[in-house]
Amino acid sequence: LRSSRGLARVATMLSSKRALVATGADDHIDKKVKMTTALIPSSSDIKKQLVETKGVLPRTSTLEAPTMLLTGHGGPVNACKFDLSGDLLASGGMDKLLFLWKIEGKCENIATLKGNDGAILDIHWHRDKEFLLTACADKTGVVFDVETQEKIKRLRGHTSFVNSICGSRRGDPFVLTGSDDGSAMMWDLRVRSSIGILKDEKSIFPILTSCFSDDSTQAFTAGIDEEIRCWDLRKESVVYKLTGHKDCVTGMELSMDGRYLLSNSMDNSLISWDVRPYVSTPRFPRRFAGHRHNMDKTLLKAAWSKDGTRISGGSADRHVYVWDAMTGRILYKLPGHQGSVNEVDFHPTEPIIVSCSNDKKIFIGEIM
Repeated sequence: LRSSRGLARVATMLSSKRALVATGADDHIDKKVKMTTALIPSSSDIKKQLVETKGVLPRTSTLEAPTMLLTGHGGPVNACKFDLSGDLLASGGMDKLLFLWKIEGKCENIATLKGNDGAILDIHWHRDKEFLLTACADKTGVVFDVETQEKIKRLRGHTSFVNSICGSRRGDPFVLTGSDDGSAMMWDLRVRSSIGILKDEKSIFPILTSCFSDDSTQAFTAGIDEEIRCWDLRKESVVYKLTGHKDCVTGMELSMDGRYLLSNSMDNSLISWDVRPYVSTPRFPRRFAGHRHNMDKTLLKAAWSKDGTRISGGSADRHVYVWDAMTGRILYKLPGHQGSVNEVDFHPTEPIIVSCSNDKKIFIGEIM
């Protein structure tokens, strides 16, 4: 009886509103009336119509859900990276802990690696995921054996925070670290001490980010002074400089084909640079905008998709941005985080991205 009376009242209200519409009183009311009328019959019909309207989005990954939240860190998460196979994810941050996550099903935490005496500022998988490298605020870099989950080497030599760490893609097992002391050091994992120091005597500014070239004969460093330097590792001298940013460069990554270098800067832009040898055209092909840096001055990183068609970078406005690498168009602006997004990474084989933030959370989600 109650339901029939309710329907009678709704029908009365609808008839009165239709009368107003018939007289041309309000076109906006007409739209609302039609929507309400369509949802009157029953709860099952309502659900059916909603499904037919919105549709069911196709799944694009092997994750248990389209978006997954990983928690466990006790402080801001500064870095997160998939390994080259996409089976594992590593994350680290202010709590000095390095977490390993299994990328399938529920994405469970499978290991916690200890050995960093300071906040973890950067992470890098060394080639075939045999080693995991971390840059720490304790002025050192740390090398972990992934299989045994033990610390096997500490890279000592810097006199201030180590902001970045990167491994060579091929050839000898070299590692490059960049520090607040204004220098970048090159290491051979087979040798105890550093094998080279990259330092521009004309610049005393901290180095915030660094990476190898594709063939590991050159290295790129950048930081407070807005310039990106390309170094010849054999001569330990600067080959050329990339100028275009107007503020500190906080993150860099080389594309998988080794042709382009992506940089993230506090001038609220990302730039894709052509770093191929013997380039006759300008090395500054494209600038990307939309993300934000703020007064926190966090070291926001940059990322390429493995096929080179998309890019992403950290942003202080709590969103994850994904751009088309060719057109510069923003493809995704993803909410969810409650703090600065420090790093984003693309899965090597599936359409999945991961992001970590100052809110202590890690999100893994599907994209189309």
